[in-house]
Amino acid sequence: MRRATITFDGADAAMVYEALRPETGRDVPKAHVSMVSRRNRLTLGIEADDTSALRAAVNSYLRWADVAVRVGREVKR
Repeated sequence: MRRATITFDGADAAMVYEALRPETGRDVPKAHVSMVSRRNRLTLGIEADDTSALRAAVNSYLRWADVAVRVGREVKR
């Protein structure tokens, strides 16, 4: 089993949590994702069967987090 941990710190962490929360219920193929949110910190734990599945899951979640932050910042303008 391969594992990755991604931590988001700062004011955007709560926004990323809310955006990604629905996705954690739908695991990407061959991977399981968990989230822990405390104050201004979000930690994603990703476990996958193999390196390719881990890479795909990490890329997907990082891309979704980036989109959430960019959209949130545009809305605040």
